[in-house]
Amino acid sequence: MTLDRLDGVIVATALPYAEDTSAPAGLRPDLDRYAEHCRWLVDNGCRGVGPNGSLGEYSSLTETERRSVARTAIEAVGAQGVVVVGVHGVGAHQARSWAEKAAEDGADGVLCLPPTMYRANHGEVIHHFEQVASVGLPVMVYNNPVDTKVDLTPALVAEIAAIDNVVAIKEFSGDVRRVLEIRELAPELTVVAGADDVVLESLLMGATGWFAGFPNVFPAASAKLFSLAREGKLDEARALYEPLVAAFRWDSRVEFVQAIKYGMDVVGRFGGPCRPPRGPLDEDQLARLEADMRRAVEHLAGA
Repeated sequence: MTLDRLDGVIVATALPYAEDTSAPAGLRPDLDRYAEHCRWLVDNGCRGVGPNGSLGEYSSLTETERRSVARTAIEAVGAQGVVVVGVHGVGAHQARSWAEKAAEDGADGVLCLPPTMYRANHGEVIHHFEQVASVGLPVMVYNNPVDTKVDLTPALVAEIAAIDNVVAIKEFSGDVRRVLEIRELAPELTVVAGADDVVLESLLMGATGWFAGFPNVFPAASAKLFSLAREGKLDEARALYEPLVAAFRWDSRVEFVQAIKYGMDVVGRFGGPCRPPRGPLDEDQLARLEADMRRAVEHLAGA
């Protein structure tokens, strides 16, 4: 694994909050707890962390909070791992500004969606990533057509890959056929599994990274799964993966932040509450999530 490829297991970190009546929604980022969590993930075999992603509730943070979270991750991990900061923005000028701040703060790379809250056209998408890449940090492009309504097709990804400093694509469409197609059209680009519930399938098709959600809950097991898949040990990888998939499917649901934070609570970490617009899970969701988490925890306990 090399820095300029942004491969390996990089965890999209959940952000813990502490109660504070003076903060938005009565919750402030608990940076001490967050720093400990980042170190714990790296100590348990993950290559690095990704602050200020969707799982990190970046869109619910103030600008000051968002930069403080990134700085906390960078300082906490230090030379022990990589930090790929989310720089998502409504427009290219905003995403570039966040990339500039990430570079100033010592990030190893950035993760970037196409323009958020706007269905950008082909030219606007290219311009967006040109602006972010011009900052000079390695860029992992993020394809999430469900949330952004912009689908970075393999052909478009190949065009984006020609931009200097674009080194990786986080593929979250759920279509594992795209892994091979992207590799064919842009062979120098690192393909990163973006959805936990197709990670094994993606790795078997040639993905060399996993920008992951549930490793917030199961970092050591996730790092082991990644290694088994990359080493071609399919039987061992399937035996580890299949009992976890029901839990991993929550990573692709609307309530993925609440679900992963709940999973952290279950295993003795601190997940805690979310800021609006995310609310608590309802009784039916909790019952299904509890069953899926119980199966995963029991499996790992007996492994």
